[in-house]
Amino acid sequence: MEPGEGPGALGLHSDEEIIEVVELGPPGPDDLAEEMEDVDFEDEGAEEPDAEAWESEDDEGVEDGMEAQDDSEVTFSLHSASVFCVSLDPKTNTLAVTGGEDDKAFVWRVSDGELLFECSGHKDSVTCAGFSHDSVFVATGDMSGLIKVWRVDAKEEVWSFEVGDLEWMEWHPQAHVLLAGTADGNTWMWKIPSGDCKTFQGPACPATCGRILPDGKRAVVGYEDGTMRIWDLKQGTSLHVLKGQDGHQDPLTCVATNQDGSLIMTGSVDCHAKLVNSATGKVVCVFKMESVTPKTPIGEGEEAESNSVESLGFCNVMPLAAVGYLDGTLAIYDLSTQSLRHKCQHESGIVQLLWEESSAVVYTCSLDGAVRLWDARSGKMISEYRGHSAEILDFAVNKDASIVVTTSGDHQAKVFCVQRPDR
Repeated sequence: MEPGEGPGALGLHSDEEIIEVVELGPPGPDDLAEEMEDVDFEDEGAEEPDAEAWESEDDEGVEDGMEAQDDSEVTFSLHSASVFCVSLDPKTNTLAVTGGEDDKAFVWRVSDGELLFECSGHKDSVTCAGFSHDSVFVATGDMSGLIKVWRVDAKEEVWSFEVGDLEWMEWHPQAHVLLAGTADGNTWMWKIPSGDCKTFQGPACPATCGRILPDGKRAVVGYEDGTMRIWDLKQGTSLHVLKGQDGHQDPLTCVATNQDGSLIMTGSVDCHAKLVNSATGKVVCVFKMESVTPKTPIGEGEEAESNSVESLGFCNVMPLAAVGYLDGTLAIYDLSTQSLRHKCQHESGIVQLLWEESSAVVYTCSLDGAVRLWDARSGKMISEYRGHSAEILDFAVNKDASIVVTTSGDHQAKVFCVQRPDR
């Protein structure tokens, strides 16, 4: 299908299973931090900062055939291997934290790429990094399960803990509380910096993805066995479990919630995206993508025959959701009619997608090293930005949608200015 197909295109309608239509209603806010109970906590102690000097390597990892065009404003080059993750500080959007395969994480200024401090002491690839809701703390986590929290203004480590192999990590939206999922199926929750701790025991398989709901009281966690659980964070109990036909047939890859937390969407290796009512735990509908053989893959290691849901998210200003697939398909679904609205094809696999906070514009980054902006109303591409010589592995958009920060297999992070006069 062409990207410009109109709202009437319902190509996937015959494959969709409409189970229930829900009314959206906002939950009440809650401050979780005051209500957490004290549980055993083992303090690993602050480690000495790594005194080794890091070297800037700009040209390693460059793949032949990638375009030399560079649309970026700033390049951060202190990583010496693939850069896996990036987050922007929520309060000012002036700082970025990046983590990489070089076992290093850095906090740096977006405006000029100036290093603020290194989050030292990791012994494995740093795959998770993020700022607390008020930008006071930054947390970094490596694959082996070592998680460290740093106070940003003092540039000092205030907390450290070691869990099993780390799958994902996320800060609470209103409190200094950190959640993490591990390969043994556990989800951990800590109050920072005191270290008060709770664990949520999942099935005996990795907790592959998770998200705290906007009310701050619940979290949704997806697992490798295809199940999904909604947890009550205060009580430590499972509110809803989706498994069997209600769950997925393959591991979950991603979860997202809409702005008021009434809807959850889950994505899986089975190529299905499921819309779930968070209050009842019932599946509202299933979006099934027919398997499409992609064009010749550009990203190294990409398999032509494989496909999966890699990323998904809800639009804040219209009843739309976007699903990004490994075969390069960006699907825009209309939630009110539960049908496919647009199908936007990429040359190579989509790694991640993000919506602008206050418009119907969705951003994608892909294995071909480009960032693209799409108008979800028309299905047309607005613009494309290049500058990396390898696949983009993660990206972040600031609040006013004026900059995008990307990380790549080319050892670099880049800042792109995306605010255009015509927008």
